[in-house]
Amino acid sequence: MDDVTSLLSRLSLSQSSVAALDASGDIVKAAKRDVAVLLPVVAELERQARNKKIARERENAMVALLAILKDVGQPALPFTLPLLPLLLDMYSDKSKQIADGALAATKQLILLTLPQTTATILPLLYEIIRSPSYKAPSKLVALQLLARLAKTAPNQVAARLPDLIENVQHPLHEIDQKVSKEAVKTMTALCSVVGNQDIQPHIETLVSCMQHPGELPAAIEKLAMTTFVAEVTAPALAIMVPLLTRALNERSASLLRPTTIIVDNLFKLVRNPDEAAPFLPLIAPGVDRVVETAAFPEIRALGTAAQATIRKIKADAAATGGGGAAANGIANGDANGDAETNGHHHDAHGPPLPAPAEIKSTILTLLASNPDIAALSDSSKAALDVTLGLVSAHAYELLSTGIFNKKDWTHAMAPFVAPYVPSAGSGETVAVDVWKHYDDIDRNSRPPDYQDDDADGELLCDIDFSLAYGTMLLLNNTKLKLRRGRRYGLCGPNGAGKSTLMRSIAGGKVEGFPTQDQVRTVFVQHKLQGDEGEKNVVDFIAEDPLMKKVKRDHIIAELEKSGFDEEQRTKTVGGLSGGWKMKLELCRAMLSKADLLLLDEPTNHLDVASIAFLESWLLSQPHMTVLVVSHDAGFLEHVTTDILHYERNKKLKHYRGNIAEFVKQRPEAKTYYTLSNSNVEFKFPPPGFLTGVRSQTRSILRMTNCSFTYPGASKKQLENVTVALSLSSRVAIIGPNGAGKSTLVKVLTGELVPQEGEVNKHPNLRIGYIAQHSLHHVNRHLTDTPLKYMLWRFGNGDDKEVLEKQSRKLSVEERELMETPLEVRPGDLRKIESLVGRSKQKKSFQYEIKWVGLEDKDNTWVTRERLVERGFTKLVQSFDDFVAAREGLGYRELTTPALRQHFEDVGLPGDIAQYNKIGSLSDGQKVKVVIAAALWANPQILIMDEPTNYLDRDSLGGLAVAIRHWTGAVLMISHNTEFVSALCPETWLVENGRIQTKGKSAVDDSAFEDGSGSDSIEQLKTAVEKRGPKKKRLTRNELKEREVRRRLRHIQWLASGKMGEKPEDTDSD
Repeated sequence: MDDVTSLLSRLSLSQSSVAALDASGDIVKAAKRDVAVLLPVVAELERQARNKKIARERENAMVALLAILKDVGQPALPFTLPLLPLLLDMYSDKSKQIADGALAATKQLILLTLPQTTATILPLLYEIIRSPSYKAPSKLVALQLLARLAKTAPNQVAARLPDLIENVQHPLHEIDQKVSKEAVKTMTALCSVVGNQDIQPHIETLVSCMQHPGELPAAIEKLAMTTFVAEVTAPALAIMVPLLTRALNERSASLLRPTTIIVDNLFKLVRNPDEAAPFLPLIAPGVDRVVETAAFPEIRALGTAAQATIRKIKADAAATGGGGAAANGIANGDANGDAETNGHHHDAHGPPLPAPAEIKSTILTLLASNPDIAALSDSSKAALDVTLGLVSAHAYELLSTGIFNKKDWTHAMAPFVAPYVPSAGSGETVAVDVWKHYDDIDRNSRPPDYQDDDADGELLCDIDFSLAYGTMLLLNNTKLKLRRGRRYGLCGPNGAGKSTLMRSIAGGKVEGFPTQDQVRTVFVQHKLQGDEGEKNVVDFIAEDPLMKKVKRDHIIAELEKSGFDEEQRTKTVGGLSGGWKMKLELCRAMLSKADLLLLDEPTNHLDVASIAFLESWLLSQPHMTVLVVSHDAGFLEHVTTDILHYERNKKLKHYRGNIAEFVKQRPEAKTYYTLSNSNVEFKFPPPGFLTGVRSQTRSILRMTNCSFTYPGASKKQLENVTVALSLSSRVAIIGPNGAGKSTLVKVLTGELVPQEGEVNKHPNLRIGYIAQHSLHHVNRHLTDTPLKYMLWRFGNGDDKEVLEKQSRKLSVEERELMETPLEVRPGDLRKIESLVGRSKQKKSFQYEIKWVGLEDKDNTWVTRERLVERGFTKLVQSFDDFVAAREGLGYRELTTPALRQHFEDVGLPGDIAQYNKIGSLSDGQKVKVVIAAALWANPQILIMDEPTNYLDRDSLGGLAVAIRHWTGAVLMISHNTEFVSALCPETWLVENGRIQTKGKSAVDDSAFEDGSGSDSIEQLKTAVEKRGPKKKRLTRNELKEREVRRRLRHIQWLASGKMGEKPEDTDSD
C-alpha cells in the first residue's frame, strides 16, 4: 500500500502531461496485479479532482482515471462509476484540458457499462439534469448519455420510461436553448423505444406537447385520427397516460370527447393487466370526473365505456395477484432501492424476487468454499464487497426481467469477479454457479410447461430461449422441445408472435436451435421474393439449394402428383394464382426431405381437394416433425398431435392431443375452434321486401345457358352454365383453384357480361356483393373516412357502384342503337333520351320514356317486353337497379348516427368510421367497411367471394353468426371448409367451366357453439303454407248479392229483439 501512496504522490506532483502519464502507467500496473488498490486510488483521484485550487491536480486526476478505465477495463467499473456526476461537472471546468480529459474519461466509463448497469447509471444522470448546481455543458452531455442508452439498452430504457419521462421533462423547460433543444432530442430518442407501431409516428408531436402544453388539443386531435390496433404495453402507457390525464382535466367538450375515446381504445388493447395496473390510479380519476361532470350525455356515455374498461383491467390485475406490484419495483425495489416501472416485469407466478442485498449475500455464500476467496486480504475483501454491489445489481436486473440465459449471466458477472478468483476459470465458473442457483429456483417453482417427458420419438430440439420483436418481449426464457414425427399446432391470440417465432427459427435467429446440418428445417410461407416470380415452375424448385441432389424427373413427377400438368409447369411462378403458388411452395417442401417443416397458414388459398391432399401427406410422414400456425380449426383437428400455446406469462406451454383435446383443458381457448364468438357481434339488416315474391323458393336470380371466355383465352372459363337462386338459398361455390368460381359470381352480379346465354334477375332485386379482392371497393377512397365514403356512394339516393358495373355500361353498338328512332304511333318516330319512371303492368312493367327534343308532357309509356325486344336491355336493367336501390335506401336515413350504428353492427367502432381515414385502417377493418356498404341498401341476396380473407378469428365468428340468423339469400366462395359447411348445405361444384349442384336449402347448425338453429327460413316457409289457397276475387254482381244477404241477416237480428252479440258477416248463406 506504501507503493500505491508513493505512486499517487508522484501523480499529484507531476508538472507535465508526460509525467502524469508515466505515473498513471505505474498505477495501472499495480491495479492489474491487485485490483484492490483501486479502492484507495479512486478515492485519492476523487479528492484531487475536487481540488478547485490546483488545476494541475485536477488535470492529472483525469489523465490517471482515463488510463485506469482504458487499461484495467471492466473490473475498474464498480469503483469508478460513482464518479460519473463528478466527471460531468468537470466537463464545465474553465480549463479546456481538464474539460477534455473529463469528457474522454466519461466516454470510456460509459463504454464499460452493460445494459444491466442502466438502473445504476440513471439516478446519477438524473441528479445532473435536474440539479441547478450543474452547468449547461454538463447537462448537455448527461442528456446525450441518456439518448445513447436508448440505443444500447432499449429494453431497460423501455422498462423505466415513466421515470425517464418525468426527469427529462425538467430540462425540456430550461431557459438555456441549447439544453432544451438537446432535451427534445433525448426525449424523442427515449420515447422511440416504445415499440408500438400506432404511437411511433406521433412521437415528435407528443414530445413537442410535453414541452409546449398549449399544443395539447392539436396532439389529441392527431391521436384521435389513429387506429389503435397494436398491443399496448407499459412503455406505451408511460408516454400516453400523462398527456391523457392532462386532457381529461380540461373542460372543453371538443377535447374531452376524443380523449375519452382514446383512453377506452388504448386500455382495451392491454393484454397484460399487471403492466397497466400502475397507471390506473393516474388515469381513473380523470375518467370518473368525465362520467360525473361532463355536460353532454354522449361524452358521459363514452366516459362510462372507458370507466368499464379500466375497472375490468383493475379486476383482472387483482385476480392474477399482480395489481401493479411488479411494475413498481418488485419485492424490495430496484437495484438502488427505488420504485420503478418495469415493462417486462418478473413473472407473478414465479418465486419471490430477492433484493440486491439478498443476492449479494447469496453470491458470497456460493463463493465461501472457493480457496481463492479464502486467501484474500482484508483490503481485497473490501474491494470484492464493492464489486459485488454492482454484480448483484446486474443479477437483480436479470431476475426482474426473467432472463435466465447462461450467456447473459456470464457476461454480466464474470469480468468483474475474475480478478478475485484467478484459478476459477476467469470468473466464468462463479457466474455459472450463481446462474444455476437462481435458474434451479425458478424451474422448481413452476409447473412443467411440457407434458411429453414419457413421449416416444427422437428429440430434435430441447432449448430454452427468449424472443423479442423490436423492444417487445414475446417469449421470455421459455422451453421449446420438439420430437421427431410429431405435429405441433402453434396457438395463441393475434399478435402473440406465432409467425415471428416461425421466421426466427427459419432464419437461424433462435439461440440454441439446431443448425441446418443438424436438423434440416424448411419454412413454407406465402411470399415468393425477388426474381423467383420470373422462373418457370420446374426451375423454381430445381434451383433451390436444398434440391441439388434431386433429379429433374423426380421434381416433375412430384409436381404432377400435386396437380401441376404440363401446361401449369410451363408457367412462370408470377403467373400462378395464390392457391397454385401455395401448392408450389408445399411441393418444394415435400421434395426437401425436411426433418422439421414450418407451415404458416398453409390452407389459405387452397381448395378443399388440395387441403385434403396436404392433410393426407402430412399424416403419411412418420419421420418428419411439423410446426404449424393456422386459423383453420378443421385442419388442426385432423393434423396435429400436440399443441404449443402462448401463455400470458410469455411462455410456451405444451398440451398433448389435437385442438379439440386442447380446448377441453383450456375452455377459454374455444375461439380457436368454434365459429360462434361473444367477442365480436355482427348484425345484418333484414332484407327488403321483394314485390311479387310470395314464395321463399321462387327464383329471383338466374343464369341460363351462359358461357364466358376471357379476352385472349383459348378455353372457356364458363360453359353452358344454368343456376338459380331463391330467397331461401344458402349456397357455397366450391371447386379447385382456377376453375372459374369468381368468374361465375362476376357474371351473376353483372360485373362481367356472358358471350352466350342470359342472366335474369327480379327487377327490384338488390344484391350485396363483396368481391374476392374486396379492398378494391374502397381503395379509391383512401383519403376519405368510411362515413364519407358511404355518403359519396349512396348520397344521391342510388348506389354509384352498381351503376358502374360493366353489364350496365353501354357498348358502342348500344350507343348507336340509342340513336335509332322508335315508332310510338304510326308515323311518329322518336329517339329515347332516358327512362324516368316505371309502373306495374299485369305481370310485367312498363316504363315512362323521356324523348329527345320533347317536353315532359310528351312522355309516353312503353312495355318492358317491347324495349327488350328492340335491344334496350341494359337501359331497362340500369333503371331497374336505380329503382331497386331507391326502394332499399328509402328505408334508410343517411345520417351520421345511423351510419355509425350500421358500422358498429358489422364490428367497426363508430368513432373509427367517423374520424379515421380508410387509408389508415387495417385490411380487416377495410373489409368491414366493404361489408357495411354491401348491406346498406337492405339487399335480398348477399354474395361473398372469399369473405374469410383478412378477418381474424373473432370477426369470422361474428360474421358466421350474423349469416346464420339473416333471412336473405347467401352465395359464397370460400376454401374455409369449417365456415362453408356450417352455413351452406347447398353447393355448386365448379370444374372445367361446368357446374354440378348438390345439397339442399337448409342451414347446418351443428358447427355453432350454442347449437341453436336458424329457424327463420323454415318459419317463413311454414307461414306461406298456412296461408292456404288464395281467395277467388268476386265479380261485381257477386258482391251485390253478398251485400243483400248481409243486410237481411242484420234485419233479422234487429227483429228478434234478443239484442245479443251481432252475428259475424260471412260469405256463406
